[in-house]
Amino acid sequence: MGKYKVMKPVNEVDVSSVKYKEEDIKAPHLTGFLFKLFVKMLETPLIGSVIVESLKKNNGMTQIFRNTVIPEEPMFRPVFPSQKPELDVVLVGEDESPVNRLETALKCLPQYDPSLSFNADSSSSFRYWKIRDYAYAYRSKLTTPSVVAEKIISIIEEFRYDKSPTPFLITFDANDVRKQAKASTQRFEEGHPISVLDGVFVTIKDDIDCLPHTTTGGTTWLHEARSVEKDSVVVSRLRSCGAILLGKANMHELGMGTSGNNSNYGTTRNPHAPERYTGGSSSGSAAIVAAGLCPAALGTDGGGSVRIPASLCGVTGLKTTYGRTDMTGSLCAGGTVEVVSPVASSLEDALLVYAAILGSSSADRLNLNPTTPCLPKLVSQYGGNAIGSLRLGQYTKWFNDVHSSEISDKCEDILKLLSNNDGCQVVEIVVPELEEMRAAHVVSIGSATLCSITPYCEAGKKTKLSYDTRTSFAIFKSFSASDYIAAQCLRRRLMEYHLDIFKNVDVIVTPTCGMTAPLIPPEAVENGETNFQVAAYLMRFVVAGNLLGFPAISVPVGYDKEGMPIGLQIMGRPWAEATVLSLAAAVEELAPVTKKPAVFHDILSTNRIHT
Repeated sequence: MGKYKVMKPVNEVDVSSVKYKEEDIKAPHLTGFLFKLFVKMLETPLIGSVIVESLKKNNGMTQIFRNTVIPEEPMFRPVFPSQKPELDVVLVGEDESPVNRLETALKCLPQYDPSLSFNADSSSSFRYWKIRDYAYAYRSKLTTPSVVAEKIISIIEEFRYDKSPTPFLITFDANDVRKQAKASTQRFEEGHPISVLDGVFVTIKDDIDCLPHTTTGGTTWLHEARSVEKDSVVVSRLRSCGAILLGKANMHELGMGTSGNNSNYGTTRNPHAPERYTGGSSSGSAAIVAAGLCPAALGTDGGGSVRIPASLCGVTGLKTTYGRTDMTGSLCAGGTVEVVSPVASSLEDALLVYAAILGSSSADRLNLNPTTPCLPKLVSQYGGNAIGSLRLGQYTKWFNDVHSSEISDKCEDILKLLSNNDGCQVVEIVVPELEEMRAAHVVSIGSATLCSITPYCEAGKKTKLSYDTRTSFAIFKSFSASDYIAAQCLRRRLMEYHLDIFKNVDVIVTPTCGMTAPLIPPEAVENGETNFQVAAYLMRFVVAGNLLGFPAISVPVGYDKEGMPIGLQIMGRPWAEATVLSLAAAVEELAPVTKKPAVFHDILSTNRIHT
């Protein structure tokens, strides 16, 4: 008879006795012909199931789901107890208009000083143009949205950023951009811009509906089976603020990968090093922001898909609490781990876009009982007055389990600065059952994705999917109903562990990723690759934010010896976006000088800069 394990209830577990177990992925790294052959074998009856079951057994999933008794009841989506109020914040109403929320957000920011951007010495350190820079330039008649639109259009067309082999965008309509820019320019000429976002360019990930574009999800065919009748809720909120929606950003097909590889349209390249991946799945969103073409973009985050590319591309990626933003009109609207969230070149711009798009759906307001949204007061000092009282939870063995110690060292340096300069207290914590958390996340997101896409696959579309997506689906199809229930029991169990941790700390801090941007194997460009080891490094620290729904943010904190960006992740209590944003603002202020990416376009300057 086989052995089985009986878990103790959470309240009986001695957390201090928990031993950290380094992640050890046992799976082949395949590209080219061998990868295609492997997928064919995975999809072959009997042979495929033997391979998949072997992979699951060798990586501990069989033990977790088939040979473990889990005492907790299932939790099918993140549900939180009531939370204590955040300090030094401004309340914003979900029923307020996005424009009014933006006005409130502006009052939370430090006073704007145009001389920092427009009169800076050319030899001064690099900085990205911010949303308020665009607003100032338009209001001061230094330029117009139409002039900026023509510049962006010319760059996209010259560098083929909407074409294979290395696109930022899957769909792009220059005439639609011109139409939006003309309307915005007219509003400025009449002296009635709608908001600080009027005339500001924002890119939308291609799993979020945005007229007049189709939504492909990174596939070659989904737009043929699913029509777009109207904007998604979050896009409609941005449009109501006057934002110019630039196009649909490239992404890892159906969000089923963390590298950003897309063999259908071409793989977006990292602006810091075009031979490297951006991270995914919101690859185009992060890259187009890092390259300077727009100050912000929307992505979706179901397994680090905003935070991972933000970290690898050296920009800021916010993942909101599950249910804080309305997912209606996105491909992952029915999921239990995903959110729509902003990628931005600065903390300030992430906050502004967040203020515009926040607001739960009516169903989530009823079922999740979200707290009133808050924004941090960043006006008195960058980071606000509440920073010094924050307790930062650090699980040191986990924190240091990275591909290169450069990553953990850079993040550790920031924690020391937060402690010494701002008075934050770093508290040692233990996060139990990380292996179980990763497994429960895979089953949860995989089952939901498979459910949404199976009707199309049954209609003959499966062979049109990329090889790495087909690899994922072969694994997802092996999950049983009992596996799914076990994963949801683990979700409740892990929620209890984390809520206990948050009784003693305000946030949990880790590197965002366990490695910096990986190289793109040349043979992976045409047909993709399977590399579970790299995926494990990229996802090492992000999963709790998705499985358990907590808010989290990735903030740039430096570079490795090869010049590739490193991100610090800050994860907060449920609904505590203001605390996360406030601490992130302090981190941004303490972080080393930002380096200009190898590929960068200086949109508001008279001279376009690029490599």
